[in-house]
Amino acid sequence: MQLSMDSFVSEPGPASSETLSNNALKRERRARERQVREEEKKKVTTNKTPENQRQQVANNDTMDPSQFLSNRIKSLALLKESGVNPYPHKFDISMSITEFIDKYSSLHVGEHVENTEISLAGRILNKRSSSSKLYFYDLHGNGAKIQVMADARHSNMDENEFCKYHSGVKRGDIVGICGFPGKSQRGELSIFPRSLVVLTPCLHMLPRHTVTSNSDEAQSKKTRNHSWTPGITRNPETNILRDQETRYRQRYLDLMLNSEVQKIFRTRAKIISYSRDFLDNLGFIEVETPAMTMTAGGAAARPFITHHNELNMKLYMRISPELYLKKLVVGGLDRVYEIGKVFRKEGMDLTHLPEFTMFEFYMAYADYNDLMGIIEKLLSGMVKEMTGSHKIKYHGNGFDSEPVEIDFTPPFRRIDLIEEIESRANLSIPKDLSSETANKFLLEACEKFDVKCLAPHTTTRLLDKLVGHFLEETCINPTFIINHPEIMSPLAKWHRSKPGLTERFELFVNKKELCNAYTELNDPQVQRQRFAEQLKDRQLGDDEAMVLDESFCSCLEYGLPPTAGLGMGIDRLAMLLTDSPNVKEVILFPAMKPQD
Repeated sequence: MQLSMDSFVSEPGPASSETLSNNALKRERRARERQVREEEKKKVTTNKTPENQRQQVANNDTMDPSQFLSNRIKSLALLKESGVNPYPHKFDISMSITEFIDKYSSLHVGEHVENTEISLAGRILNKRSSSSKLYFYDLHGNGAKIQVMADARHSNMDENEFCKYHSGVKRGDIVGICGFPGKSQRGELSIFPRSLVVLTPCLHMLPRHTVTSNSDEAQSKKTRNHSWTPGITRNPETNILRDQETRYRQRYLDLMLNSEVQKIFRTRAKIISYSRDFLDNLGFIEVETPAMTMTAGGAAARPFITHHNELNMKLYMRISPELYLKKLVVGGLDRVYEIGKVFRKEGMDLTHLPEFTMFEFYMAYADYNDLMGIIEKLLSGMVKEMTGSHKIKYHGNGFDSEPVEIDFTPPFRRIDLIEEIESRANLSIPKDLSSETANKFLLEACEKFDVKCLAPHTTTRLLDKLVGHFLEETCINPTFIINHPEIMSPLAKWHRSKPGLTERFELFVNKKELCNAYTELNDPQVQRQRFAEQLKDRQLGDDEAMVLDESFCSCLEYGLPPTAGLGMGIDRLAMLLTDSPNVKEVILFPAMKPQD
């Protein structure tokens, strides 16, 4: 089906007409209103009706996608040859669709404001018609939608031009509309165009929400009208575009067709904004530190390696901004934070990708107890503001399983790491965790409880696996696991009353780590000793053990005040508040294997 050259051309100016008498105008209006009511009733017909099938033909929904693309490209070529630009440079809008809804949603059923001229722009994602004189469009923009009722009676075109032009407007086209606001006889807020111009044609045929029965159509309409908000469950079956590979590789289509997806990423943006405002109000300043470093420090992870051509040297993509941020505290910036990407050469699963967004802050003259109170206030306040409650629903085990309820009401539960493992496993762990005796004891404990730990069997790795087996599984609601052993925490300060432990906590939610924090180690001699102990683990084959950063130790010699610091994963927090069991759902362009 070849498109007309006029398919993308702007509407001409108003045509001249004879003046009608008031009675004639009233009769014409009543006749048109009856016709509009009939047309609106036909919008609810099922896919099996001849009318709906005719609309599919008019929208080219029955055409082969490659033929659709070919036809649109040919039409564009003809327009360009005739001197018409099918991609206008500019279209002035008087308000956004969201502003239009806010301003005119209070109109009464059937009320029109014909003396008001509004210009809107957006993308057409649905088109319906059973008459050459009346077309219905769904206009989408900025996460909102309104109806367009293109009535030949209101158009600047005559009826033949009107029919010819609107038959060439397709789903996916970006259009500009000049018209007046009103509500239909069914109470749907609409704009009634006097002119409509295609600003950017969509060359590809868009997927459509398919239904197979009347009950499916009713359920589809119900779910499409349901407005998802953060904190409640989602149903991905309501998506128009469902194939995950396509959604993640062509995120623009996902955002365009699946209304919830835009809300997911707007929610993620609000999480970052809330966190930023929260710390700004506490006197923190936001900073930026290098993403490429000479030493991969600040966390236990394998780094990505790159090369600086100008300096002719190997550099590491940062695994954490921690050491740089603490250097700033040494320099006198007492409260600093950074929100940025970190890169760790680790595995990929449903809750972790090698590239992720970290939120870190450091606070002079504070300790880990202070940070537990701060993060409780930050998270509970954020959840309350964004969801209206401290409780959220989350499909932690996938959409096929029942959602769990997670309660962010403060204060959060606190459990002591060593004490809780000993209690749950009925163990008595040796106090000197750096000894061979302790390593052997923990290895036997892992074997006894069938806890898998791949080599090398360092004490740190064995303890971490026991924590995962006995403690993390109990952490559905936010839970602080506190007082980690020194051997697991090379950058944390020793506990002031429990020898061999540190003032550190990890916050777990739905069995996954969300935050890691501690009172910072600020004794340069002890820090060098901790790095040396990490070197022993590296020599045993643990390539995630930390490496010595002499520049950081030298910085500590100038004096780091008593300080506490915290890191939080933005991606995992976004997963919780958007009911996304797969981390790729909250990352706009996640890493994917190349297609063949």
